[in-house]
Amino acid sequence: MIRVQQGKFDVGAEIAEVCEGDFAVGGIASFVGVVRDTGSGPSGFMTLEHYPGMTERKLADIEQQARARWDLANVLIVHRYGKLAVGEQIVLVITASAHRDAALESCHFLIDWLKTDAPFWKYEEDGQTGGWVGARESDDEAKLKWRD
Repeated sequence: MIRVQQGKFDVGAEIAEVCEGDFAVGGIASFVGVVRDTGSGPSGFMTLEHYPGMTERKLADIEQQARARWDLANVLIVHRYGKLAVGEQIVLVITASAHRDAALESCHFLIDWLKTDAPFWKYEEDGQTGGWVGARESDDEAKLKWRD
């Protein structure tokens, strides 16, 4: 399941919903990304922009790639957009599987691919200065380990 939204999410409630009633699930993995302080202090912000429709299609494609690699009972990707303050949640990925390895590996895979392939644009500001966040070579390198 894919959701792109402005509003906050409740991690505990989302995990409970992903696995509700599925007693074959033996492992649940989750990742929560937050806006980190990049030197601006607690007054900093990140604004995330995206193209509605295109973003959801790309996230669904990434989810399908994970499902093709691992036997997953359920997947949830929630990605926020809009102006977010330092410390606010940006992204949530939850994977559920009969076995922990599939849950853990697929969650890691999804985050690595989201960092490089999800069509979001990020603008960081501290109240006085701002700038667009560029791609990081380390994110591209992390994604390479998942090549077939």
